[in-house]
Amino acid sequence: MKLMRQPLVFLLLLWLACPVRAVDTGGLIMARSSQPFPETMSTLQEAIKHQGYSLSRVQRVDIGLTARGFKTDKYRVVFFGKSDEISRLSKDYPELIPYIPLKIAIFAEAEETLLTTSNPMVLADLFTDPGLKSTFSQWHKDVTNIINSVQNSE
Repeated sequence: MKLMRQPLVFLLLLWLACPVRAVDTGGLIMARSSQPFPETMSTLQEAIKHQGYSLSRVQRVDIGLTARGFKTDKYRVVFFGKSDEISRLSKDYPELIPYIPLKIAIFAEAEETLLTTSNPMVLADLFTDPGLKSTFSQWHKDVTNIINSVQNSE
């Protein structure tokens, strides 16, 4: 049994030494940043703009959480999109309105900051129109690039 643990420990250490990338779990895309919350928030907003999107709004979530006893003061949802794309999709596919603009949740956890978003490719299962698949695929690529950019800026 001891001989089996050594290769597993080695593989775990090797995996931990590799550069961290956004984790795509299928339904969620997540990443952890070692930067404090304010720096990560600033980097996230710049990465969104660099990817060609505009910030729509930043919504505080922590007020409701603290009212329920959670101890956090740094929890936001960043909404972003391309206004022409949102207008076109809203007109052509009104059933997509609840899913746009795109959003990334960002919150502090001790000295680190976590980012998470839903995987846009999940929408391809809900909306089977072939014209939307390329949009969902592009969104997936873009949000993954945004999150990876935040992580790589450390």
